[in-house]
Amino acid sequence: MGQKTPLYDEHVAAGAKMIDFGGWDMPLHYGSQVEEHHQVRRDAGLFDVSHMTVVDLAGPQAQDFLRYLLANDVARLKAPGRALYSCMLNAQGAVLDDLIVYYFDERRYRLVVNAATRVRDLAWLQTQAVAFDVGVEERADLAMIAVQGPMACVKTGAALGEAVAAATVLQKPFSFVVVGEWFIARTGYTGEDGCEIILPAGQAVAAWRRLRDAGVRPVGLGARDTLRLEAGLNLYGTDMDEHTTPLDCGLAWTVAWQPEARDFIGRAALAAQQQRGDSARWVGLVLEGKGVLRGRQTVIKNGEAVGEITSGSFSPTLGRAIALARLRADVGGRCEVEVRGRALPARVVQPPFVRRGRPCIDVE
Repeated sequence: MGQKTPLYDEHVAAGAKMIDFGGWDMPLHYGSQVEEHHQVRRDAGLFDVSHMTVVDLAGPQAQDFLRYLLANDVARLKAPGRALYSCMLNAQGAVLDDLIVYYFDERRYRLVVNAATRVRDLAWLQTQAVAFDVGVEERADLAMIAVQGPMACVKTGAALGEAVAAATVLQKPFSFVVVGEWFIARTGYTGEDGCEIILPAGQAVAAWRRLRDAGVRPVGLGARDTLRLEAGLNLYGTDMDEHTTPLDCGLAWTVAWQPEARDFIGRAALAAQQQRGDSARWVGLVLEGKGVLRGRQTVIKNGEAVGEITSGSFSPTLGRAIALARLRADVGGRCEVEVRGRALPARVVQPPFVRRGRPCIDVE
């Protein structure tokens, strides 16, 4: 038996197929992964993401600590209520985890990191924080619910009251507000509009039921994965890990090189890789015929192996198999993927595949 979120009994009562995910018992789907995927793209879906790890940082050197810890620069956050996506690197410049950092003020921040990396992340944060006057507190007392889709903000406001409605309507992407004990952020992991609500664990079931009763259907991890894949978003442990640098997985844009005087963990190694110019090319693939694309399949060009798929699946929106892949830098255009001993034709594209419900690529 794994760890259970405050919403575990709601999932079981709804008939969810439960699986282990990073040591947590989580819903894979509630009957149809494809229907749940379309529900999010066309209306609004409800996700239990309470297995994610919330960490609060506070102290006089909270900003100094994060500017050293993260490849992106939290000094870019000028106004309270804004958020930033970043990678947390090791000394070799590889990704220990990806996270979102939320800015209250220069002495107080909130991080949300992945569930599967929780133990390692917390140990790393505590170790690196020793040199700074900052406190690191895991918030295991909180739950987290995501509502995603074109109708997410409207339905969330209608279900949870005027204050929440005002918060969701007025926020810009990558911003947040605090409403009483609730923390409401305009962030997500699906390529759709929506919000993520961090709230006391004891209030999660009531909020979940009000959203569900308002017509926001629960969605499991299966659809969450196909949604993020269509949106071209990396999955930690699959598309990147502690042996992959941001330059090799399409996240070079998250590395803040300026100001040059700012040192951060992994900077020297990344600068050396940039100087060598040997970064992989991060691309999307679309299979041109029938078949299934999966992680670790080999990509071929002119009979030569030129890279591999890091994650792949069937795209319910496009009706095609799609994938994210790491290729040799000079590879583009047409290629082939080795699937069960056969070389199937595919096309190299620039992610995302789908954004805000609309295809971003041509599908013949």
